[in-house]
Amino acid sequence: MMTLTLSHYLILAAVLFSISIAGIVINRKNIIILLMSIELMLLSVNLNFIAFSHYLDDLAGQVFVFFILTVAAAEAAIGLAILVVLFRNKRSINVEDIKELKW
Repeated sequence: MMTLTLSHYLILAAVLFSISIAGIVINRKNIIILLMSIELMLLSVNLNFIAFSHYLDDLAGQVFVFFILTVAAAEAAIGLAILVVLFRNKRSINVEDIKELKW
């Protein structure tokens, strides 16, 4: 039986973070994929906090994760609300259409 070490969790978090960066860089037109990439980035950071919190026997990392998840939920709700309003007005969810909404 193989035990998971801290490096396993850190490698997984680095892979998730890299996938989210690739999602942001490669796809700049679809807002839904951009929001999902940002959420994946936050989850990879949360995985780091949880891993270090577990291996250092400190609850501070888990408290940070609680606050990050709260902010991420609010960000997702506000982002999706803006996305729904944008789709109703423009009939599209492209990033180019958001640039027209600038002052």
